[in-house]
Amino acid sequence: MSTSKCYDFIFVAKFVVCTDAGLSSAANRRFNDIGGRAFITTQSVKKLKKFLKEWALDPRGWFLSGDTSGNRVLYDISAIEEPKHIESTFYKEQWINEDKLEQRLIVTYSVKYKNYQRRIRDGQIGRAEKLIATKPDKLKKANQNDYKRFIAKVSATDQGEVAENDFYFIDKQAIEAEEAFDGFYAVCTNLEDDVAAIVAVNHRRWEIEECFRIMKHEFKARPVYVKRDERIRAHFMTCFISLLIYRVLEKRLNEKYTCTHILEELRYMNFLEVSGEGYLPAYTRTAFTDALHDAFGFRTDYQIMTHGEMKKIFKATKS
Repeated sequence: MSTSKCYDFIFVAKFVVCTDAGLSSAANRRFNDIGGRAFITTQSVKKLKKFLKEWALDPRGWFLSGDTSGNRVLYDISAIEEPKHIESTFYKEQWINEDKLEQRLIVTYSVKYKNYQRRIRDGQIGRAEKLIATKPDKLKKANQNDYKRFIAKVSATDQGEVAENDFYFIDKQAIEAEEAFDGFYAVCTNLEDDVAAIVAVNHRRWEIEECFRIMKHEFKARPVYVKRDERIRAHFMTCFISLLIYRVLEKRLNEKYTCTHILEELRYMNFLEVSGEGYLPAYTRTAFTDALHDAFGFRTDYQIMTHGEMKKIFKATKS
């Protein structure tokens, strides 16, 4: 009796390497420009040469991705109606020669991405203000993504004399310098495909990066403090389900609140159980709790919630 094996072969017409900034070195780009390979890699707008940075940030000369009207209309992104274009992505492109490699620089601008960056920064500025007000002596050197980068220190008087105490304050110039890049995202590629397809990859990238950031920082996906495989899987499954629930909340709340804001508010929405009566809200009513109730069609901020009313809410959430 003989046996035979069946092999499945997959033929790839084009191998495209899609990387973030960590793997976007010139050497990696050149490596993925040979042997039938291609690349789409993140390009920092801040690190572009001066003339390219000025071109990228110029509000004039933008096209709308996905425009099927047949007319290539040029947009001035400083004059667009932002609510109307909340889901739109604008782009501009040019071929450049960097490190002896011909590559296509595509810069995109998104109102949604700009709002996301500003929500994150607003939360970081709030943390910086809290640190200044409570424990400025705990301030240490900050990295480029640390909220402490918005804190400046003065250690001398106006006359140039050495001050007895350090004075800490929010560095508004640093904030304004960062805001200039809000909404902009760039990639380099050697592909000649339709720009809309590459822009779509670009758009998904920052949203995926946001998901990883939320999983890591807000839901504490890392580090992992369990060792058994099933517990590690359970940990990440819990984090993933939490992310899914958060995304639903975010959409239903029209993306008006940051992840940190939503989680902090939810943590304080506690109730006291009154034996034989029901549940007494033990939280302060805020604009967030009002928005939450309006979005999901029920209220929990009455003087007391009966057991029957609470069961109705639980039942409604299952449908």
